[in-house]
Amino acid sequence: MMGTILVVDDEEDILESLRGIFSDEGYEVVTAAGGGEAIARIEAVIPDLVLLDIWMPDMDGIETLRRIRDAYPYLQVIMMSGHGTIETAVKATKEGAYDFVEKPLSLDKLLISVNKALEHARLEQEIGILRKRDEGRYSITGRSEAILELKEQIRVVAPTNAWVLILGENGTGKEIVAHNIHRQSRRSGKALVEVNCAAIPDDLIESELFGHEKGAFTGATTMKKGKFDLAHEGTIFLDEIGDMSLKAQSKTLRILQEQKFERVGGARTIKVDVRVLAATNKNLEDERAKGSFREDLYFRLNVIPMRVPPLRERLNDIPELVEEFVRECSLEANVQPKRFAEETLKIMKGYGWPGNVRELRNLVERLMIMVPGPEVRPQDLPQPYSREAGIKEGLMDAAFAGNLKEARASFEKAYIEQKLREFNGNISQTADAIGIERSNLHRKIKAFGLEGFKL
Repeated sequence: MMGTILVVDDEEDILESLRGIFSDEGYEVVTAAGGGEAIARIEAVIPDLVLLDIWMPDMDGIETLRRIRDAYPYLQVIMMSGHGTIETAVKATKEGAYDFVEKPLSLDKLLISVNKALEHARLEQEIGILRKRDEGRYSITGRSEAILELKEQIRVVAPTNAWVLILGENGTGKEIVAHNIHRQSRRSGKALVEVNCAAIPDDLIESELFGHEKGAFTGATTMKKGKFDLAHEGTIFLDEIGDMSLKAQSKTLRILQEQKFERVGGARTIKVDVRVLAATNKNLEDERAKGSFREDLYFRLNVIPMRVPPLRERLNDIPELVEEFVRECSLEANVQPKRFAEETLKIMKGYGWPGNVRELRNLVERLMIMVPGPEVRPQDLPQPYSREAGIKEGLMDAAFAGNLKEARASFEKAYIEQKLREFNGNISQTADAIGIERSNLHRKIKAFGLEGFKL
């Protein structure tokens, strides 16, 4: 069966004629003799399409159409009339009708209109599914204090037009934050245009950001709109802004300040209205001090800084994240979902996750594919995840080893090794985290034989 069509007309011969025609074409056909009966039929069968006569005694087609569109906005309706005028057709279209056909009905034209309307309905349904999937893809998962604080910041900032600088390590989900700000903003109906600043060569930066006219340079065979042009009335997301060259920064600053530009090879000034979101994994204040990031661009972008916490600061979110990644990976990799044992999750919480959420997702996908059974057990965890767990468990074992002096030394060594792993071997960050001087930490690393420490 190809679908269900509801035919609404007060003339019995038309109902019977259309029932026969569409039944022969493979459709299930339901009929109604008036507007009130049509509403009841829709509630009962939820058809895929409605063929609706305009002139009916109890409730005319326009009023019936209004009620259908109010209750079932995605249901396609084709209007029919033997007294068709341009004014009537325009009115029906404004009220949400997909098409308008005149009586006496042309079978070929009617079938074409019905097929197009059903295809349109199918595409709308697919778009709705994709939109829901997209919303899931860009959801911020977790209920840790750090994530709840981030969600609250997004809720407050998103409805404004303020520019946001999103800071965070690689793999923390800065892109997801940008999508959430855009989705919750007043510009959500317009485009979010992403620009990978690190990937644009200097000689193409103007063409990429501003576009070019046909013949502007060798290979410019057609006119091309730039990223800022595409983002007009929407949002532009400048990802990895800290990796942009000084030359590119200069060109970017100009358009950010003026919100107008000329395409490469063009003379016409184009004015745009864009909200700017930028993201970086670098400390831009340090980059500014070194002279590798423009001071004026830094202050232009840094209106509202928003920090995305690393995974090591939200370890309690791991079970929820794992559950989400299991669902995603089972669909994408076409494998059966697996359960992660409580002990496995406990061990995973003990790891430092230098690659953050991206690393966690990669591990879940790997285990989903490679582990043969229905459950991921502690022994299924590969290195360095299981080794990390051993170090953490060894902290308590060390506390009971030998005499007090030996136990203290063993515990301190295991503790420092664990903290070094959490901060990817960064001495300054580790020293700050454990509350000792950098020089003192260096001495302890040497004393414990950790100079050759590896992640």
